[in-house]
Amino acid sequence: MSLIPLNPLARFVITRTRVEPTRVEPTAAEMPPLPHGNDDSTRRAASKQKQMEEYLNALLAKSFYRNYHAMTEFLDVSQLSFIADLGPKGLEGAILKRSGGHRIQGFNCIGHHQMCYRWSKRWLVVKDSFLLYMKPESGVISFVLLFDPGFSIDVGKKSTETKYGVRIENYCRTLILNCSSYRQACWWGKEIGELAAKRGKNFLEMHRFESFAPVQEKTLAKWFVNGRGYFDAAADALMQAKEEIFITDWWLSPEVHMKRPAKNDDFRLDIILRKKAEEGVRVCVLLFKEVELALGINSGYSKRALMLMHPNIKVMRHPDHVSSIVFLWAHHEKMIVIDQSVTFLGGLDLAYGRWDNHDYQLTDLPPRFSASQHAEQESTIDPTSCNGVSQQLCAVCPNLEENQQLWLGKDYSNLILKDWVQLDKPFEDFIDRVRNPRMPWRDIGVVIHGKAARDAARHFIQRWNYTKTVKNKYKATSFPYLLPKSHTTADKLPFVIPGSQAANVQVLRSVDRWSAGSAECSILHAYIACIKESQHYVYIENQFFISCADGKTVHNEIGDAIVERILQAHSEGMNFRVFVVIPLLPGFEGDISTGGGNSIQAILHFTYRTICRGESSILHRLKEQIGDAWKNYISVCGLRTHGELPGGSLVSELIYIHSKMLIADDRRVIIGSANINDRSMLGKRDSELAVIVEDTETVTVAMDGKEYQAGKFARSLRLDCFRLLLGANADPSVDVMDPVTDTFFHEVWNKTAQSNASIYDQVFRCLPSNAVQTHRALKEYSAVSNLATVSPEMAREHLLQIRGHLVEFPLQFLCEEYLLPPLNSKEGMIPVEVWT
Repeated sequence: MSLIPLNPLARFVITRTRVEPTRVEPTAAEMPPLPHGNDDSTRRAASKQKQMEEYLNALLAKSFYRNYHAMTEFLDVSQLSFIADLGPKGLEGAILKRSGGHRIQGFNCIGHHQMCYRWSKRWLVVKDSFLLYMKPESGVISFVLLFDPGFSIDVGKKSTETKYGVRIENYCRTLILNCSSYRQACWWGKEIGELAAKRGKNFLEMHRFESFAPVQEKTLAKWFVNGRGYFDAAADALMQAKEEIFITDWWLSPEVHMKRPAKNDDFRLDIILRKKAEEGVRVCVLLFKEVELALGINSGYSKRALMLMHPNIKVMRHPDHVSSIVFLWAHHEKMIVIDQSVTFLGGLDLAYGRWDNHDYQLTDLPPRFSASQHAEQESTIDPTSCNGVSQQLCAVCPNLEENQQLWLGKDYSNLILKDWVQLDKPFEDFIDRVRNPRMPWRDIGVVIHGKAARDAARHFIQRWNYTKTVKNKYKATSFPYLLPKSHTTADKLPFVIPGSQAANVQVLRSVDRWSAGSAECSILHAYIACIKESQHYVYIENQFFISCADGKTVHNEIGDAIVERILQAHSEGMNFRVFVVIPLLPGFEGDISTGGGNSIQAILHFTYRTICRGESSILHRLKEQIGDAWKNYISVCGLRTHGELPGGSLVSELIYIHSKMLIADDRRVIIGSANINDRSMLGKRDSELAVIVEDTETVTVAMDGKEYQAGKFARSLRLDCFRLLLGANADPSVDVMDPVTDTFFHEVWNKTAQSNASIYDQVFRCLPSNAVQTHRALKEYSAVSNLATVSPEMAREHLLQIRGHLVEFPLQFLCEEYLLPPLNSKEGMIPVEVWT
């Protein structure tokens, strides 16, 4: 192993001082002598073998022979042969391969057709989960073919159009090899097939929920509620990377601070990545390439900012919209992989506005920012601009050493008030933080280790290699092919995230030909299975709730599964609860007091269509079967909080729920990036990533008043959510231990949601509200001054009765209006699939 000159997993850029040798043959003195034994020794086979071994070792000790491609070819070895993390040596040899055979949609297929091909000599390497070929002289990897359920091998002229051909196929490509004889073709086909079947069996078949990944037992996992813990742990993990860092996000902000309050730039994302790149760690980032006219996340700026940091940082963007004919769909998954051993994923992009804690505070001004300064700004600052505010705040807190703020510059945000602008100026405010509250951000993440982490890393590698194949600008060797590490070494963890516990973990995803080269919708299958198989309750937190298939506009059946499970519980006379927590408003810029705009109303239309409006809705179907008894089974809520602006005026804001989570029976948890809508669930649209965690370690608790074995992972996550939402952390008398009893469901959960919603309506006249059912009523409702303005002291007394953040979702809001965009509007011209 020490003789192998290059380990492709260890370093991305290696600085060497090299003098090109003169092309001359070595002299006899430089060559080791051939073995000459006496008569007795030459008769013994063992002695001959020993002499040959010594001779070859002496030959390999000389760099000229060791690095000579003919020598490695003679020995059937390469620089990949003895790297432990790539698995056992496998099969190697020189082959002739035919170009083309890639399955690429859109105009990118030009030049990849099997009719336009050439033959090239390459070195083939077959490992336990993939095969690759590389150029013999340079050792540069030219292509990686992952084993997958579409993997097959065929030999003969009929399938290869070559006299002595071997056809190797997976979901993404058909690779044709040309051999010198039929016997050699059969040998290659047989050896590759047997090696794949023996060592790569798990990669050749679909698993539970039709997922590409199997259930990985005894996997260490840890959940995170809100960005603070997730960002902290991810920063610590990134700092421990030794070989590779993979990151994929829908949106990535290079200057985002991972630990707060920031006292310096040490834990700024781009600075962390630059530090690791300087240490020789390979950093690969995959970003969604947005349609710039429709979305302002400026992935081009993110790419440039990162790649200018260091040559070890490589950033790809996908898709190319015109050439791939993909305009409507997005890469939506969020993931961080460290050394293919530890993987973070969930709903949190490494981007502005995502970091938050359990306080959900609405303001963030320097400690010394006084009321007099506020009054001065009121008279001097242009209300249409925030530049004056930025300058004022910088004057108060001139450097990070004195910083106490949690959200700097673009991080202070309220996406319904105003969407992000000028992202290439990260440290400038774009919202007047004196007059406007930020919008708190609720999210869920998870970290997994070992084999499950390698399954997630394999998904990233599949996407990276696929992007490199389909986009010509990434074909250069400066953007390398990535190799998946073997599961045989996955249990040798370089480090473990503190607080992790063992459970069974399976990686799930939504992908299609356009996004990853293969098709899968295992997240949808897992959601439906968890709902149908649940025994006591289902708790859902999600950014969207668009479901109930009608075969026309909506196709995912998550809502249908909820209806069926509730009707089953009712017919059996069993207690069963469904908790749904979603944002009070969709996350689009718009003034809700004037209707919110077409985008907000379009999402509200499909949300209400799922919950309570129309024949396909959950409540309509339940009322048809069980009447008002539906109230015993399902609750739909949102979250809200309140605070004071610098001038002392009271303010309320919704807590934006960005979570993508399901908990069932305190035993099963799904955490990922997938929303409950067709975009995320069908696989054909947005690409998504998730995990299902099933507990193996249990504790004895009460469930519906009876003794029950609850999982440690799922129960601890559910308790954290319920305590925060219901205010149990501040009031220990609030009992959240048993979520199924009538007392909890009606007297704690529903009563708290109704009481909080009523108080907020009295104090702030919040929107959305059940009191507003038409646009005319909305205009009248918004024109009336609220109690917080008229009588702040009385308002404060009312707000003392608020418990937690849970509020009832207003099911009657604008119920008499048609909320889909007018056909003559730009939103009305967009295909309906964009909203669903």
